[in-house]
Amino acid sequence: MHFNQTNHHKRNILVVDDTPDNLRLLSAMLTAQGFEVRKALNGKMALTACQMVLPDVILLDINMPDMNGYEVCQQLKADRKTCEVPVIFISALDDVVDKVKAFDVGGVDYIAKPFHGAEVVLRIENQINLRLLQVKLQEKNFLLQEALNNLKIAQVKQIQNEKMVALGQLVAGLAHEINNPISFIYGNLKYAGEYVQDLVNMIEIYQQEYPKPTPKIQQIAKNLDLNFIIKDVQKLIGAMYRGSDRIREIVLALQHFSRHDEAEMKPVNIHEDIDNTLVMLQYRLRETADRAAIVLVKDYGNLPLVTCYTSELNQVFMHLLNNAIDAIEERVGNQSSTPQIRIHTEVTDLNMVKIAIADNGTGIKESLRSRLFDPFFTTKPVGKGSGLGLSISYQIIVQKHRGNITCTSSVGQGAEFAIEIPIK
Repeated sequence: MHFNQTNHHKRNILVVDDTPDNLRLLSAMLTAQGFEVRKALNGKMALTACQMVLPDVILLDINMPDMNGYEVCQQLKADRKTCEVPVIFISALDDVVDKVKAFDVGGVDYIAKPFHGAEVVLRIENQINLRLLQVKLQEKNFLLQEALNNLKIAQVKQIQNEKMVALGQLVAGLAHEINNPISFIYGNLKYAGEYVQDLVNMIEIYQQEYPKPTPKIQQIAKNLDLNFIIKDVQKLIGAMYRGSDRIREIVLALQHFSRHDEAEMKPVNIHEDIDNTLVMLQYRLRETADRAAIVLVKDYGNLPLVTCYTSELNQVFMHLLNNAIDAIEERVGNQSSTPQIRIHTEVTDLNMVKIAIADNGTGIKESLRSRLFDPFFTTKPVGKGSGLGLSISYQIIVQKHRGNITCTSSVGQGAEFAIEIPIK
């Protein structure tokens, strides 16, 4: 038989048949068409040949001793190395049941003996072309997936940048607006306290100089409970002092947290940044109607100044601490132990600074942990989270600081997020 020879780029064909005459015929026919042909007389030899050099197509006889074609095909499909190789069955049987079984075990085509050379070549070429198309589709799918991932990353970066700019401006503006009146109040409380004390001293001198006041003054003093007022007024001044000082502390923390005008990397005190973030979250740590106050355990190591983008690192601390509080609140009702967040810092052997934030909340399932840092993925109910916090944190730590962020957790035992960033 003569066929038009085409350029097959020496496609590797493995022919498996226990009849030597069939092997010689198929080998001569396919070699004449430009294919590179290897031969195997039984199933075991075929499996060994596939492991040595992966063929482009396998022509596989069904009726063979020891191991028939169906069993060989099943083993090929069960192996990750050979499972993608197209298998074309050849057999003298032309029964519908055999054809169905051939496709069930993973065959892609079926040729009945006696075969025609043109048909065999055409079917082989079809499978080679289909495989090429599959490879191209896989490559295109990979490129599309890569483009989609890049788009998601770009979206997250844009959202993060917009949030940081907006947050920085808002926080800095609020801090400035609050700072002026609270500075006025805090500064004048000192003088108010002194004036009140002067008036109290004046009243006490009057009481000493005029120990027997008129009935009208006695009645007024009784109605006012003058002795109580004199004792309590200093407590009130002290309470106002502490309150205004607390507001000044929050304003300072807001200014440190936003640092909207500090876009460059600079050496910072990590513990100071963590503490400033905790000041802003103080309201979430307090006791509520549903749970006890969250105990904060600070296990701070001896850290040097760390060169970093401080405002963005503060954002990571905010995300991780908020998530820890959320996890604790989700466990309300099932929690016998005291709610707790532990912050551990240390310098690692690789000259990195490690910050670990652990909670004793609900924990995270193993099946979800691999997706925690994906953009828009969240385990929280609708309205409780956008799925951006950890994704933004990942980009800040891994891509911007060349560090690592990992999560270890057991369901019901809480979770720990660990950050590692270079000192410089």
